Amino acid sequence: MTLKYLITGATGGLGQQVLNYFVENVASCDFAAASSDAKNKKLFEDRRIAFRHINYDDLHSLETGFRDVENLLFVSTSSATRSEQHARVIMAAKTAGVKHVWYTSLAFGGFTDDSKALVQQDHLLTERLLKESGLTFTSIREGIYAECFTVFLDWYPDRTTVTLPADGEVAYAQRAELGEATARIMIRGGYENQIVLFTPEKTITAKEIVDIINETTGRQVKLNVIPREKYLQSSSVDDQRGKPKEHFQMIATIWDEISGVPTHNKSVDARDSRKKAYHTSGCCKETVERK
Repeated sequence: MTLKYLITGATGGLGQQVLNYFVENVASCDFAAASSDAKNKKLFEDRRIAFRHINYDDLHSLETGFRDVENLLFVSTSSATRSEQHARVIMAAKTAGVKHVWYTSLAFGGFTDDSKALVQQDHLLTERLLKESGLTFTSIREGIYAECFTVFLDWYPDRTTVTLPADGEVAYAQRAELGEATARIMIRGGYENQIVLFTPEKTITAKEIVDIINETTGRQVKLNVIPREKYLQSSSVDDQRGKPKEHFQMIATIWDEISGVPTHNKSVDARDSRKKAYHTSGCCKETVERK
Protein backbone atom coordinates (compact mmCIF):
# COMPACT_ATOMS: atom_id res chain seq x y z
CA MET A 1 0.00 0.00 0.00
CA THR A 2 1.35 3.39 -1.01
CA LEU A 3 2.15 5.88 1.75
CA LYS A 4 1.74 9.47 0.62
CA TYR A 5 4.06 11.09 3.21
CA LEU A 6 6.83 9.82 5.48
CA ILE A 7 8.24 12.27 8.03
CA THR A 8 11.72 11.46 9.30
CA GLY A 9 13.19 13.06 12.41
CA ALA A 10 9.68 13.02 13.84
CA THR A 11 10.86 13.37 17.46
CA GLY A 12 13.24 16.23 16.66
CA GLY A 13 12.56 19.94 16.90
CA LEU A 14 11.65 20.57 13.25
CA GLY A 15 10.25 17.16 12.35
CA GLN A 16 7.94 17.23 15.35
CA GLN A 17 6.49 20.56 14.20
CA VAL A 18 5.93 19.21 10.69
CA LEU A 19 4.25 16.12 12.11
CA ASN A 20 1.94 18.21 14.30
CA TYR A 21 0.67 20.06 11.24
CA PHE A 22 0.03 16.77 9.43
CA VAL A 23 -1.88 15.40 12.43
CA GLU A 24 -4.19 18.40 12.36
CA ASN A 25 -4.64 18.72 8.60
CA VAL A 26 -4.04 15.40 6.79
CA ALA A 27 -5.88 12.08 6.98
CA SER A 28 -3.98 9.71 9.28
CA CYS A 29 -3.90 6.99 6.62
CA ASP A 30 -1.80 9.26 4.36
CA PHE A 31 1.27 9.78 6.54
CA ALA A 32 3.62 8.07 8.97
CA ALA A 33 6.35 9.13 11.37
CA ALA A 34 9.86 7.71 11.23
CA SER A 35 12.52 7.56 13.91
CA SER A 36 15.85 5.83 14.52
CA ASP A 37 14.64 4.67 17.95
CA ALA A 38 12.28 1.69 17.72
CA LYS A 39 11.05 2.51 21.24
CA ASN A 40 9.21 5.49 19.77
CA LYS A 41 6.76 3.16 18.04
CA LYS A 42 4.42 3.11 21.04
CA LEU A 43 4.71 6.89 21.46
CA PHE A 44 3.33 7.44 17.96
CA GLU A 45 0.87 4.59 17.86
CA ASP A 46 -0.69 5.88 21.10
CA ARG A 47 -1.45 9.01 19.06
CA ARG A 48 -2.78 6.82 16.22
CA ILE A 49 0.14 7.75 14.01
CA ALA A 50 1.66 5.02 11.84
CA PHE A 51 5.34 4.40 12.56
CA ARG A 52 8.34 3.23 10.56
CA HIS A 53 11.73 2.49 12.08
CA ILE A 54 14.66 3.81 10.06
CA ASN A 55 18.32 4.33 10.89
CA TYR A 56 20.47 6.66 8.80
CA ASP A 57 23.44 4.38 9.57
CA ASP A 58 21.69 1.24 8.28
CA LEU A 59 21.02 1.06 4.54
CA HIS A 60 18.69 -1.93 4.85
CA SER A 61 16.47 -0.20 7.42
CA LEU A 62 16.27 2.85 5.15
CA GLU A 63 15.33 0.83 2.07
CA THR A 64 12.68 -1.03 4.06
CA GLY A 65 11.33 2.12 5.70
CA PHE A 66 11.12 4.04 2.43
CA ARG A 67 9.27 1.30 0.57
CA ASP A 68 6.10 2.55 -1.22
CA VAL A 69 6.66 6.14 -0.03
CA GLU A 70 5.62 8.94 -2.39
CA ASN A 71 6.87 12.02 -0.48
CA LEU A 72 9.81 11.71 1.91
CA LEU A 73 10.65 14.47 4.37
CA PHE A 74 14.40 13.98 4.67
CA VAL A 75 15.38 15.81 7.86
CA SER A 76 19.10 16.47 8.02
CA THR A 77 21.13 15.28 10.99
CA SER A 78 23.77 16.98 13.12
CA SER A 79 25.99 13.90 13.33
CA ALA A 80 29.74 14.08 12.74
CA THR A 81 29.13 11.52 9.96
CA ARG A 82 26.30 13.53 8.43
CA SER A 83 27.64 13.47 4.86
CA GLU A 84 27.86 9.65 4.89
CA GLN A 85 24.41 9.35 6.47
CA HIS A 86 22.86 11.67 3.91
CA ALA A 87 24.44 9.79 1.01
CA ARG A 88 22.96 6.59 2.43
CA VAL A 89 19.48 8.13 2.69
CA ILE A 90 19.61 9.27 -0.94
CA MET A 91 20.79 5.85 -2.10
CA ALA A 92 17.98 4.14 -0.20
CA ALA A 93 15.34 6.58 -1.49
CA LYS A 94 16.50 5.86 -5.04
CA THR A 95 16.40 2.10 -4.51
CA ALA A 96 12.98 2.24 -2.83
CA GLY A 97 11.49 4.34 -5.63
CA VAL A 98 10.55 7.39 -3.55
CA LYS A 99 8.69 9.82 -5.82
CA HIS A 100 9.73 13.15 -4.23
CA VAL A 101 12.37 13.90 -1.59
CA TRP A 102 11.91 17.05 0.51
CA TYR A 103 15.25 17.84 2.13
CA THR A 104 15.71 20.21 5.07
CA SER A 105 18.81 22.26 4.36
CA LEU A 106 19.95 25.56 5.94
CA ALA A 107 19.60 29.14 4.73
CA PHE A 108 23.23 30.27 5.01
CA GLY A 109 24.18 31.91 1.71
CA GLY A 110 20.57 32.42 0.63
CA PHE A 111 20.07 30.86 -2.80
CA THR A 112 23.82 30.73 -3.54
CA ASP A 113 26.16 27.74 -3.39
CA ASP A 114 29.23 29.51 -2.02
CA SER A 115 28.47 29.95 1.68
CA LYS A 116 31.41 30.60 4.01
CA ALA A 117 29.65 28.83 6.90
CA LEU A 118 31.21 25.43 7.64
CA VAL A 119 27.87 24.09 8.82
CA GLN A 120 26.42 24.72 5.33
CA GLN A 121 29.00 22.62 3.48
CA ASP A 122 27.41 19.22 4.16
CA HIS A 123 24.06 20.64 3.07
CA LEU A 124 25.55 21.85 -0.22
CA LEU A 125 27.06 18.40 -0.73
CA THR A 126 23.70 16.74 -0.03
CA GLU A 127 21.99 19.02 -2.54
CA ARG A 128 24.58 18.03 -5.16
CA LEU A 129 24.02 14.34 -4.40
CA LEU A 130 20.27 14.80 -4.78
CA LYS A 131 20.77 16.47 -8.17
CA GLU A 132 23.08 13.69 -9.33
CA SER A 133 20.78 10.92 -8.08
CA GLY A 134 18.02 11.55 -10.60
CA LEU A 135 15.46 11.71 -7.78
CA THR A 136 12.82 14.41 -7.85
CA PHE A 137 13.67 16.63 -4.90
CA THR A 138 13.09 19.98 -3.25
CA SER A 139 15.74 21.42 -0.96
CA ILE A 140 14.15 23.61 1.69
CA ARG A 141 16.74 25.98 3.07
CA GLU A 142 15.31 26.53 6.52
CA GLY A 143 15.87 29.81 8.35
CA ILE A 144 18.07 30.09 11.43
CA TYR A 145 16.12 29.08 14.53
CA ALA A 146 15.42 32.00 16.86
CA GLU A 147 15.56 29.48 19.69
CA CYS A 148 19.27 28.97 18.88
CA PHE A 149 20.46 32.58 18.90
CA THR A 150 22.17 31.95 22.24
CA VAL A 151 24.45 29.42 20.50
CA PHE A 152 25.60 31.94 17.90
CA LEU A 153 26.11 34.60 20.57
CA ASP A 154 27.54 32.13 23.12
CA TRP A 155 25.33 33.87 25.65
CA TYR A 156 24.37 32.43 29.03
CA PRO A 157 21.84 34.22 31.28
CA ASP A 158 24.48 35.15 33.88
CA ARG A 159 26.93 36.62 31.36
CA THR A 160 27.48 40.36 31.21
CA THR A 161 29.43 40.38 27.93
CA VAL A 162 28.71 38.85 24.52
CA THR A 163 31.96 38.45 22.57
CA LEU A 164 31.86 37.93 18.79
CA PRO A 165 34.26 38.08 15.84
CA ALA A 166 31.79 40.18 13.79
CA ASP A 167 28.23 41.46 13.68
CA GLY A 168 25.66 41.49 10.90
CA GLU A 169 22.02 41.03 9.95
CA VAL A 170 20.26 37.73 10.59
CA ALA A 171 16.67 36.78 9.77
CA TYR A 172 15.86 34.43 12.64
CA ALA A 173 12.76 32.24 12.39
CA GLN A 174 10.76 30.30 14.94
CA ARG A 175 10.98 26.54 14.56
CA ALA A 176 7.20 26.15 14.79
CA GLU A 177 6.73 28.56 11.88
CA LEU A 178 9.32 26.73 9.78
CA GLY A 179 7.73 23.37 10.58
CA GLU A 180 4.31 24.54 9.48
CA ALA A 181 5.68 26.14 6.31
CA THR A 182 7.55 22.92 5.49
CA ALA A 183 4.41 20.83 5.96
CA ARG A 184 2.37 23.22 3.83
CA ILE A 185 4.76 23.14 0.89
CA MET A 186 4.91 19.33 0.99
CA ILE A 187 1.13 19.05 0.97
CA ARG A 188 0.81 21.64 -1.77
CA GLY A 189 3.47 19.97 -3.91
CA GLY A 190 5.48 21.37 -6.78
CA TYR A 191 8.95 22.95 -6.63
CA GLU A 192 10.41 19.90 -8.38
CA ASN A 193 14.22 19.96 -8.46
CA GLN A 194 14.34 23.42 -6.93
CA ILE A 195 15.78 25.16 -3.90
CA VAL A 196 13.36 27.16 -1.78
CA LEU A 197 14.23 29.55 1.01
CA PHE A 198 12.24 29.88 4.23
CA THR A 199 13.19 33.09 6.02
CA PRO A 200 11.32 36.17 7.23
CA GLU A 201 12.14 39.44 5.50
CA LYS A 202 13.09 41.35 8.64
CA THR A 203 16.57 41.00 10.08
CA ILE A 204 18.23 41.73 13.38
CA THR A 205 21.85 42.27 14.45
CA ALA A 206 23.66 40.91 17.50
CA LYS A 207 23.74 44.44 18.89
CA GLU A 208 19.95 44.65 18.64
CA ILE A 209 19.58 41.26 20.35
CA VAL A 210 21.80 42.42 23.20
CA ASP A 211 19.55 45.47 23.53
CA ILE A 212 16.53 43.13 23.73
CA ILE A 213 18.27 41.05 26.42
CA ASN A 214 18.83 44.21 28.45
CA GLU A 215 15.30 45.51 27.94
CA THR A 216 13.78 42.13 28.83
CA THR A 217 15.95 41.26 31.84
CA GLY A 218 16.97 44.67 33.17
CA ARG A 219 20.64 43.69 32.89
CA GLN A 220 23.53 45.62 31.35
CA VAL A 221 24.97 43.08 28.93
CA LYS A 222 27.55 44.50 26.51
CA LEU A 223 28.53 43.41 23.00
CA ASN A 224 32.28 43.13 22.41
CA VAL A 225 33.37 42.59 18.77
CA ILE A 226 37.01 41.51 18.63
CA PRO A 227 39.38 40.28 15.88
CA ARG A 228 38.64 36.77 14.64
CA GLU A 229 41.89 35.17 15.86
CA LYS A 230 41.51 36.69 19.31
CA TYR A 231 37.93 35.38 19.41
CA LEU A 232 39.12 31.85 18.60
CA GLN A 233 41.88 32.00 21.20
CA SER A 234 39.75 33.32 24.04
CA SER A 235 36.31 31.77 23.54
CA SER A 236 37.13 28.12 24.21
CA VAL A 237 39.09 29.13 27.32
CA ASP A 238 36.29 31.30 28.72
CA ASP A 239 33.33 29.11 27.71
CA GLN A 240 31.27 28.00 30.70
CA ARG A 241 30.46 24.60 29.21
CA GLY A 242 33.93 23.80 27.92
CA LYS A 243 33.10 23.64 24.23
CA PRO A 244 36.18 22.90 22.09
CA LYS A 245 37.96 25.37 19.84
CA GLU A 246 36.48 23.59 16.80
CA HIS A 247 33.02 24.71 17.89
CA PHE A 248 34.08 28.33 17.90
CA GLN A 249 35.82 27.92 14.54
CA MET A 250 32.47 26.78 13.17
CA ILE A 251 30.69 29.75 14.81
CA ALA A 252 33.32 32.13 13.41
CA THR A 253 32.59 30.96 9.86
CA ILE A 254 28.91 31.65 10.48
CA TRP A 255 29.76 35.22 11.47
CA ASP A 256 32.02 35.46 8.40
CA GLU A 257 28.90 34.65 6.40
CA ILE A 258 26.56 36.92 8.35
CA SER A 259 28.85 39.93 8.29
CA GLY A 260 29.19 39.65 4.52
CA VAL A 261 25.63 38.92 3.37
CA PRO A 262 22.37 39.12 5.39
CA THR A 263 20.91 35.64 5.85
CA HIS A 264 17.64 36.40 4.13
CA ASN A 265 16.42 36.91 0.59
CA LYS A 266 13.66 39.06 -0.83
CA SER A 267 12.11 36.00 -2.45
CA VAL A 268 10.57 34.41 0.65
CA ASP A 269 8.94 31.09 -0.13
CA ALA A 270 7.56 30.70 3.38
CA ARG A 271 5.24 33.61 2.63
CA ASP A 272 4.44 32.08 -0.75
CA SER A 273 3.21 29.06 1.20
CA ARG A 274 0.75 31.44 2.88
CA LYS A 275 2.82 31.74 6.00
CA LYS A 276 2.73 35.22 7.43
CA ALA A 277 5.97 37.05 8.09
CA TYR A 278 6.54 38.04 11.71
CA HIS A 279 8.86 40.46 13.45
CA THR A 280 12.26 38.88 14.06
CA SER A 281 12.90 40.84 17.24
CA GLY A 282 9.65 39.50 18.69
CA CYS A 283 10.70 35.85 18.45
CA CYS A 284 14.13 36.66 19.91
CA LYS A 285 12.41 38.40 22.83
CA GLU A 286 10.28 35.30 23.46
CA THR A 287 13.44 33.18 23.56
CA VAL A 288 15.10 35.50 26.08
CA GLU A 289 12.01 35.38 28.30
CA ARG A 290 12.20 31.58 28.44
CA LYS A 291 15.84 31.59 29.61
